[in-house]
Amino acid sequence: MTSPLAVGAAAPDFTLKDQNGQDVTLSSFRGDKCVVVVFYPFAFSGICTGELCEIRDNLGAFVSDDVQVLGISTDHMFTQRAWADKEGYFFPLLSDFWPHGAVAQSFGVLHEGAGAAVRGTFLIDREGVVRWSLVNEIGQARDFTGYHEALRELV
Repeated sequence: MTSPLAVGAAAPDFTLKDQNGQDVTLSSFRGDKCVVVVFYPFAFSGICTGELCEIRDNLGAFVSDDVQVLGISTDHMFTQRAWADKEGYFFPLLSDFWPHGAVAQSFGVLHEGAGAAVRGTFLIDREGVVRWSLVNEIGQARDFTGYHEALRELV
């Protein structure tokens, strides 16, 4: 794993397929919305399910006229779809499946030994600059408190 993308750095642009097969491009939100990018290791795993259920259950804090949440893992698009359908996730879950983990690697959160992203969270402003981040190891659940504080400062 390389060093995670630093606060103040420009977020690398990407286009990935969501759980419905639609292309989602990070730069399409520029000038319009802040974006919180939430990397998670594996669909259907316990900690990941808990974290994404927290987003689902508090969706207004993650998706509004000012902010969009994008979940990203190296799982295949069809795995993302099955998980989203099972758990009722109605926000984009993006597949960084192929080239495997390329987006996670560009953000410095790919754990190559596991073939998955660690728990990286990046708040990106309307200009595409990282304004807050938190990176936890695969087995360590994240705390979204700092994200909520950072978002209040941006919007």
